[in-house]
Amino acid sequence: MHGPVLLVIAHGSRDPRHAATVHALVRRVRSLRPGLRVETGFLDFNAPAVPRVLERLAFEGVREVVALPLLLTRAFHAKADIPAVLAQAPPQLDIRLADVLGPSPLLLSTVERRLQEALDEAGLAPADKRSTGVVLASAGSTDPEAIAVIADVARELRHTGWCAVRPAFASAALPRTEDAVRELRASGVRRVAVAPYVIAPGFLPDRIARGARDADVLADVLGAAPELARLLLVRYEEARAARPAALTA
Repeated sequence: MHGPVLLVIAHGSRDPRHAATVHALVRRVRSLRPGLRVETGFLDFNAPAVPRVLERLAFEGVREVVALPLLLTRAFHAKADIPAVLAQAPPQLDIRLADVLGPSPLLLSTVERRLQEALDEAGLAPADKRSTGVVLASAGSTDPEAIAVIADVARELRHTGWCAVRPAFASAALPRTEDAVRELRASGVRRVAVAPYVIAPGFLPDRIARGARDADVLADVLGAAPELARLLLVRYEEARAARPAALTA
């Protein structure tokens, strides 16, 4: 084994597609870094729970862990839930908390990948993106920092060649996906694509899909994309290089 254990911390969901997607992403990370031990823990709904994974690692004699939140923005789970869980870890573990995944050019590339796949499936050419507006639909948050990040990502996506990009949210913030779709229609764009800015399927991604029923194209969730797997390793290496014991970073 080379370096600290990487513990990927996912939210969890009653929807079995969520855990399946998380595990597929982790398998891709392992394939990119043979020799790196990668474990998965969930905050809720799914097993194994994060505390049980940490207890097992300590029992096995592991001493160094990089805990990586499988989150796109720094909202409540990143700022409160995960640090609280890690603070209860066995004392023999030296845990470094990696940053959340976003924002990152690799995430933007993943969104572009999913949008292009959806355009291809709809029989559209790459040049059609110039006449296509995009709704970047995230899960939503009450945290102003997280909302601002989504707006920034939408602006960055606009610079990649789409004729317009609007952020939208499945919960906790406005506009909803369907309202952003209507707004783009009213602005005169030729077609509208919805890009879910979420990692795995579940309740809120399904709400995004329902809000996209009047759109021309619906992209897939980010899922186990190769760019996303590489981003997990980037955050792992950043945490390894940082000062230890940054559970509230």
